[in-house]
Amino acid sequence: MANPGYGKRSAPGQRPLTGDDFAHLLPRDAAVAAYIDGLCDGADISVKTLAKVLPYGQCALRTTLNRLQEAGHLRRGSECVATDEVLLWVTRTFFSRTARDDTWWAAYIRGDVPQTPPRPTRSRSFILLAALGKAAPALSLPEVHCVRLEPQVSEWFERGATEAEIMCALTQGLPVEVYSPVGFVGRRLRDKLPPARVAPVRQVVLRTLECRECRAPGSPEALRGGICGACRGEPVGAPGGPAGAVPVQGVRERMSAVRAGLAPRADRARR
Repeated sequence: MANPGYGKRSAPGQRPLTGDDFAHLLPRDAAVAAYIDGLCDGADISVKTLAKVLPYGQCALRTTLNRLQEAGHLRRGSECVATDEVLLWVTRTFFSRTARDDTWWAAYIRGDVPQTPPRPTRSRSFILLAALGKAAPALSLPEVHCVRLEPQVSEWFERGATEAEIMCALTQGLPVEVYSPVGFVGRRLRDKLPPARVAPVRQVVLRTLECRECRAPGSPEALRGGICGACRGEPVGAPGGPAGAVPVQGVRERMSAVRAGLAPRADRARR
């Protein structure tokens, strides 16, 4: 494991693990990516540590990590972590089994990426009703009744209820015999419907990325493929500023003109 604040940080919303996750990579890169993917968050994935457990040298591993960054599996940067006393900026190496483009990484750094679990063949509500019989055999429902009660369960989810809360409301305190499971479940879904919950306040995420070549920090838009414009060989433009700002090379001339237009102090005193 890496020191606190360092090491691997898994990106959210990844697809389930399959045997073809890294098939688009070169063999060595795919092997290293699969190894990193199997490590827990906080694991040390520096080239020195990887070289101790993998059959590759540090130079080869550094090249592989750069290629994983180009392929969209990895980004290096920092994240602000709040403690009881201070705010600390800690080093992060973000890793995603699912390859992501620059737009996705930019959204992730802003904290705007939604969780994208794999889409089930049935709705979340149907799956819960179909599994109800495992928790309480007396409430086993056929498919037609699951479809019938599906909208009622969906209303619970829309109000912020979790699967565990719905299962608890349906299965606790069952009578000795349940003569009509569909009627019993439907009645409980109506009678125990919770009030709508207030949406939680969106958490402010403080993250930044850095260039994989020169380690200079920058915005995700400026670090296309994880490389800054200077390392890509792009010409560095003139420094920006607010509208009407005086260029650096013209500051002295502007100040001289301002001074020349001022009235002498003796004249200002007589006024």
